[in-house]
Amino acid sequence: MNNRKVARRTFLRTSLVAATALPLGAIPLTLKAGEHVDEADPAASALGYRHDTAAVDGAKFPQHAPDQVCDNCQLFQGADAEGWGGCAIFPGKQVNAKGWCSAWVKKAG
Repeated sequence: MNNRKVARRTFLRTSLVAATALPLGAIPLTLKAGEHVDEADPAASALGYRHDTAAVDGAKFPQHAPDQVCDNCQLFQGADAEGWGGCAIFPGKQVNAKGWCSAWVKKAG
């Protein structure tokens, strides 16, 4: 019976530590949010990300339209008129509000 009490205490202690540490895992993403996506980054390059939508290669990305910008993309997490904001595709980094990548999805509304 004593072993059950010890096992239960160990379980509760471990669960408490794990539950406390989970919210702390999001802190580095918030702190790194100021870092801009590099166009030469392999993931950004593969998606055709450009800081300026006018610089997108239309031959390589025929689905691109000039009015498609990060600011009106569903994945953009910035506030209007900020210039840069977070993106669900590039966690912990910011994209230019006037940028574009092939993951662009029209913002609802």
